[in-house]
Amino acid sequence: MAREKSVNQKLKLLYIRDYLLENSDEEHPVSTERLISYLEANNIFVERKTIYDDIAQLQLYGEDILLKKGKNGGYFYASRLFDLPEIKMLVDSVQVSKFITEAQSMSLIKKIESLTNKHDAGALHRQVVVQNRVKTEQTNIFSNIDHISHAINNNRTVSFRYFYYNLQKKPEYKNNGAKYEISPFCLLWDDENYYMLGYDAAAGKMKHYRVDRMKNVSATGNPRLGQEEYAQIDISSYNKKVFNMYHGEEKKVKIRFRNSLINVVLDRFGKNVTIIPEPDGEYFTVTVDVVVSKQFYAWLLGFPGECEILQPQEMREELREIAQTVLEQYR
Repeated sequence: MAREKSVNQKLKLLYIRDYLLENSDEEHPVSTERLISYLEANNIFVERKTIYDDIAQLQLYGEDILLKKGKNGGYFYASRLFDLPEIKMLVDSVQVSKFITEAQSMSLIKKIESLTNKHDAGALHRQVVVQNRVKTEQTNIFSNIDHISHAINNNRTVSFRYFYYNLQKKPEYKNNGAKYEISPFCLLWDDENYYMLGYDAAAGKMKHYRVDRMKNVSATGNPRLGQEEYAQIDISSYNKKVFNMYHGEEKKVKIRFRNSLINVVLDRFGKNVTIIPEPDGEYFTVTVDVVVSKQFYAWLLGFPGECEILQPQEMREELREIAQTVLEQYR
């Protein structure tokens, strides 16, 4: 007697596709018998020949399903939307991100792992190390990003309260707790933190704000200001100029580096920077645009005796004063 068809029968191709996506790769092919058993467990009854026809239909649709012949052969997905190294890179990025909580990191990683089969996902999960990493405790990061993106897309300002931590490790609001109203233009990722770059109309300039330190974020009905100021910024090279997102005046600086620091310089300023070797063969010079701040000077002081500001003279004087202050502190 023929078995009565279930309502799931029309979903048969989707069941086969999802099962192969989750369970197969070249090292773990799925046999026809396993597919038949899986379908029967979901109240879908088929014959062996039907499976052949269904796989052919999925291949015709564009699914990269191949047949591995042999004793332990079967069907498997030969390629996916993301390769394993790409998924590993995404997982690693989430692991080190300071601006999301440990719980949010684990939730995101679990979703990313679902992009591959269960065999690779298991191997990835065993490599996940999120505990004891420096992570924010603020749970509103995704909501903040959503509100900021909405404001940018609709050409509106955002309002929010902004805080820092005090010595008791408690949030302490700036501006006496009053709300800021800023025109957001983009989101930047620097030093494993997320920042909003926006125009402060009261101050008349562009500023950065740590997204995880923003509270009560919402888009307003007011149009953005500062389009001209933002248009003057080259976002593609912005992170090369600004050190740790500290504000300052942008200047053109000529710096001498020891040859051993060439990779440090290229990592910081990019491969398009012009390298000029010095006649002594031990040093080279670069001329770069930087936003001058104490963080920039601290970066240079991290290579004592191996780098030197050549121009402008006032920056040489500023760095000398900073070095003198440090010397006096440890005298």
